[in-house]
Amino acid sequence: MLGIFPKKVEELKRNGLYRSFLPCSHLAADHGCATHEGEHIQVWCSNDYLGLSLHPEVVRAQIDSAVEHGTGSGGSRNIAGTSEAHVELEARLAAWHGKERALVFSSGYVANFETLSTLISAVPDIVVFSDASNHRSLIEGILRTGCRKHVFPHNDLEELEKALSLYGEDHPKLIVFESVYSMGGDVSPVREICDLAERYNALTFIDETHAVGTRGPTGAGLCEELGEHRLTFVQGVFSKAVGTVGGYVTGPDSVLDYVRSHAPGFIFTTSLPQSSMDATLKSLDLVQRGDALRRGLMENVRHLKGALRGAGVDFIDAESHLVPVLVPGAERVRHVSRRLLEEHGIYVTPINFPSVPRGTERFRITVSPLRTHEQIDGFVAALRKSLASE
Repeated sequence: MLGIFPKKVEELKRNGLYRSFLPCSHLAADHGCATHEGEHIQVWCSNDYLGLSLHPEVVRAQIDSAVEHGTGSGGSRNIAGTSEAHVELEARLAAWHGKERALVFSSGYVANFETLSTLISAVPDIVVFSDASNHRSLIEGILRTGCRKHVFPHNDLEELEKALSLYGEDHPKLIVFESVYSMGGDVSPVREICDLAERYNALTFIDETHAVGTRGPTGAGLCEELGEHRLTFVQGVFSKAVGTVGGYVTGPDSVLDYVRSHAPGFIFTTSLPQSSMDATLKSLDLVQRGDALRRGLMENVRHLKGALRGAGVDFIDAESHLVPVLVPGAERVRHVSRRLLEEHGIYVTPINFPSVPRGTERFRITVSPLRTHEQIDGFVAALRKSLASE
C-alpha cells in the first residue's frame, strides 16, 4: 500500500508542484539576512513585515520570561496551560478590536479552521458565503462542516448580493473574507460587504492576518483604518507583523466561549508557552505605538515599486505592503529563484499552483521599514539581471 507514495511524489515533480524547503537561519543582529549552508544570504520574502521578531525589547521579553517560567506551558489551556499572560493578552486583543472576547490559538490557520468549523456546526442550516480567494484555512474550516455554501468571485459585490438574496432575512448566513489578500496584495471592500451583511442580516468573519500591525492608527488592521466596527468576528495573527507566533479570533463573548469549550484544536493541544505570550505582549506595545514603523514600511514599498518600474520588472501594483512580482511559468520562477540565490545570495520563494493559478507564478516581495534604499536598489538590480537570464 505504501508503494503508491513514491509514485505520487514523482508525479508532483513532473507537474512542477513539488515543494522544496530552503533552510535559513535568520540573524537577529542583521535584519533581513540569514545563513544558508554556511553562506550569508538576504531574505526578501519574510512575513516579518515590521522586523519586530528581531526587536531587542521583544527578544529580551521572551528570554526573561523563559528564564522565569520555562520553555513550555506544561499542558493544554484547560490543564495548567493558561498563564496570566494568556489572560492579559486575550483581554488586550478584545479591546484592540472593540470586541467582547478573544481567544488565542497556536496559529492563524488553527484559529480560522477551529473557529469556523465549530461555529458553523453549531448553527442549524447556516449558509456560508466565501470569497473565491480566501486562504486555505478558511476554506478548510468551512468544508469541514459540510454546510451549504456559495463561493463568490473575488471581491465581487454584485455576485455576493445575488447569492445573499436567495435566502430569507431570518435564514442564518455568514460571510467569510479577508481584508488583505496575500497573493495579490489587494484589499477587500470591507464597508460594502458590511452594508450587504446588514441588509441581508448576515454575520461576518474577516481574516486580518496581513493587515494586523501594518494598517490602522494603532495597527489593529484595515477595519480600524476604515473606522469599520460592524464585523462580527475579526481574526488576526502574531506570526506576521507582530513577529512572534500564534493566532487569535475576537468576537461575541458567548460564541467564543462556546468555541473555547468545543473546538478540538483549542481544547486538545498544548498551549503556547508563557514566554511567547510575554514576547507578544511586548511586541503589541510596539505595534500599537508604531505608526512610524508603518509609515517607514509604506515608504519603502513606494521606493521598491518605483525601482521595479524603472527596471521594467512586471509586478502587481496593489494598495497594500505586499508586492507580487510576476514570473509566469512554474519552471521559470524556480530557475529565477535559484539564480538569485546562487549568484546574488538573495532568497525569494517561488509561488506557483495551487497557491496561484497556473500561468500567474510569482514572487511575493516584502520590504520592511528597516531596509535601506540602497539595499532595495541592489535587490531590484539583481532581480532584473536574473530575469533577463531566463
